[in-house]
Amino acid sequence: MALFEQYIGIDYSGAETPTSSLSGLRVYRASKESLPHEVYPPPSPRRYWTRRGIAEWLRDELSKGRLTIAGIDHAFSFPLRYFESHFLQPGWEKFLDDFQQHWPTDEDHMYVDFIREGLHGQGAMRTGHPSWAPIDGGMDG
Repeated sequence: MALFEQYIGIDYSGAETPTSSLSGLRVYRASKESLPHEVYPPPSPRRYWTRRGIAEWLRDELSKGRLTIAGIDHAFSFPLRYFESHFLQPGWEKFLDDFQQHWPTDEDHMYVDFIREGLHGQGAMRTGHPSWAPIDGGMDG
């Protein structure tokens, strides 16, 4: 018996800008009525999803009132070790505010590499480590 009406999985790439059409951005959906299948971006001159396009699509899906669970590459949370290392209180809104201050990748024409290279933002102050597996906990809320 399915717990949710729909299940959404997002293969996420943080590369380039929020409006860059990237082949590494993919959306998949399954429901009680359908097997998993790829969801393609709305018709446009762009062939692939953009990060902003996925965010807007997901917002619209979640506003439909269907019981939905969505997972993005890093699962449903950042590892608890991330919060401990950066002295952050676990919590979704606090995390998003802090992360956006350091990694302002939502800004138009803002390439992730600009932040990685220290040209904008303060990404070096909010890094993680591959050994911080999400299974050690994470944030709720």
